[in-house]
Amino acid sequence: MNSEELTELAQQLRVDSVRVANRAGSGHPTSSMSAADLMAALLANHLHYDYDHPGHPGNDRLVFSKGHASPLLYSMYLAAGAIDEEEFLTYRTLGSRLEGHPTPELPWVDVATGSLGQGLPVGVGMALAGQRLGRTPYRVYVLSGDSEMAEGSVWEAIEHAGDQHLDSLTLVIDVNRLGQRGPTRHQRDLDAYGRRLRAFGWHTVEIDGHDMDAVDAAFNEARSTLRKPTAIIAGTRKGRGVAAVEDREGLHGKPLPDAESAIAELGGRRSIRVSVTKPQEPAAATRSPRRTTAVDLPRYEIGDEVATRDAYGKALAALGAGRGDVVVLDGEVSDSTRSEFFAKEHPDRFFECYIAEQQLVAAAVGMQALGHVPYASTFAAFLTRAHDFIRMAAISRASLNLVGSHAGVAIGQDGPSQMGLEDLAMFRAVHGSTVLHPCDANQTAALVLAMHELSGIRYLRTLRGKTPVVYGPDERFPIGGSKVLRRSDKDRVTLIGAGTTVHECLRAADTLADEGVAVRVVDLYSVKPVDERTLQSAAADTGCLVTVEDHHPQGGIGDAVAEVFSDGRPAPQRLVRLAVGDMPGSATPEEELRAAGIDADSIAAGLRLLLEKVIR
Repeated sequence: MNSEELTELAQQLRVDSVRVANRAGSGHPTSSMSAADLMAALLANHLHYDYDHPGHPGNDRLVFSKGHASPLLYSMYLAAGAIDEEEFLTYRTLGSRLEGHPTPELPWVDVATGSLGQGLPVGVGMALAGQRLGRTPYRVYVLSGDSEMAEGSVWEAIEHAGDQHLDSLTLVIDVNRLGQRGPTRHQRDLDAYGRRLRAFGWHTVEIDGHDMDAVDAAFNEARSTLRKPTAIIAGTRKGRGVAAVEDREGLHGKPLPDAESAIAELGGRRSIRVSVTKPQEPAAATRSPRRTTAVDLPRYEIGDEVATRDAYGKALAALGAGRGDVVVLDGEVSDSTRSEFFAKEHPDRFFECYIAEQQLVAAAVGMQALGHVPYASTFAAFLTRAHDFIRMAAISRASLNLVGSHAGVAIGQDGPSQMGLEDLAMFRAVHGSTVLHPCDANQTAALVLAMHELSGIRYLRTLRGKTPVVYGPDERFPIGGSKVLRRSDKDRVTLIGAGTTVHECLRAADTLADEGVAVRVVDLYSVKPVDERTLQSAAADTGCLVTVEDHHPQGGIGDAVAEVFSDGRPAPQRLVRLAVGDMPGSATPEEELRAAGIDADSIAAGLRLLLEKVIR
């Protein structure tokens, strides 16, 4: 399209944004109006996308990081013929795919947005996948608002993109001066953004975002720039084209006060339809091979002493040999998480994200949107920093594996800043998540393989220290299952542990067995979904359940077990929780477990007191 035609299309996008927000009685039309010229040029002249085949590997990727500008995105879909007028008018209504912020309910939306500062980090993951894995010449476009440029995650992404020379990535910053409650930090100082971006190795183009010739030229410049990502820094005006709202405060997130007159001022409704350029079918040679062969997992003998983090790394390397879709990301601790085993064997599919946990998770989200299966690892404690990204990944219907090592007080002398003690609660709260906590090497290896076939957010908790191998290499560990390691008809209480506490429970049970007290021991390796049947059976048989976890009392194994009996089903006579209640310090792992009251001796002492009370 020429400039005049693009200007008409931009006005159509503004009109449609105004009228759909007015119809819904809510939304962000003024934020949509500021970026309409930018997106009109992109849609008509630069985007390569087949809306009939959203899974086409050559499709460009467009991420609306400023997800509140959804009226603009949906107006683009209407102009492209992806949706019709009837669906367009269902915006923000019950059951509509056109939600207040875009989600993958729409097949052309790769990831959910709305929590600001996430679109660019995800886009970096998509560009990395294209550069290192896909060999398909798609481009990644991210529309960002100027308010979200204050988010630290944006600058994690900017530095990573510059370091990796992601020239297929174009960031479009809609610098409309106004945030939710008033002016943004830099208002319309384009060079304030430009100086910072250039310092991180970006190519920048500073333009008037309403000068259509300049906008069109900027996208051409981005495409021709090599070895650097490009930022188009566009000065715009919120509510552009309607005098009553243009560049005025106090109108964020509100329909226009007089939609009819606004539409008339914008020139009335139009019905332009855009034939978006489709990507060329990639040659067979450029397609990524997706090898699928038998996975030869490492095998360990019962009685061996092996850290589950070691078993994770070796199983991951074996999985990579059998599954060509596996990619691995780490936050500069691969020598500790043991993902280094994968990196050494499959360096082309290993991604170092450095100490930037938000970028770590976001890159994984971007890669899974393109069909890869990511395993992203760091210390369990540090994944808490990326919790919002994990939450949004679930909203994105993302499918990825997250692995937290160095969990619990059992890591010892490093102290509480390094101890993951909240991670089970965090991941159990994520919609549709799977939470796994293996206690030995063979169990870990089996679960690493099983995670590959799951959907949603999967979390594996691994341990720093060595633990005894208690399962043979051919043992099966279904998701949602558990293992009963001690059992008799005379059991008077059931101990329930996971990870390191399984071994403490076994030792406690053996101690009490020598005293003539039979104790059942359950390895609850699947914390979510939990094995309800085994727990109900244990409650019926023994009457007393005692959970033991290397985690804070809230939200972990104790709560997972309690929830089994929260719907009125027969509950145990007693449900006791042993967990890390006090703030730990630095000590040996044995001292840490003892101080927390979750070592074998403490468990045995607690059971003696419990059984005395039951007898009384």
